[in-house]
Amino acid sequence: MIYTTNAVEGFHRQVRKVTKTKGAFPNDMALLKLVYLATKNIEKKWTSPLHNWSLIIQQLYIKFGDRVKLDLATKPKASGS
Repeated sequence: MIYTTNAVEGFHRQVRKVTKTKGAFPNDMALLKLVYLATKNIEKKWTSPLHNWSLIIQQLYIKFGDRVKLDLATKPKASGS
């Protein structure tokens, strides 16, 4: 239903790029903070719409029901005046 291998590998590559330059981490929390901040920066680049998302979310809702939150409110498009 959702093919994510390339997206996951791309994300992993970007996180590795950030963490490989560090020699060692003083504790696990330092590594966790670095990965968190890297993720926040990587998220900014995720702007492409997903292909067939409406079909995918419908199938997820059928399968997982109450665990999938649907936002059915539509936002009106801003008109350029």
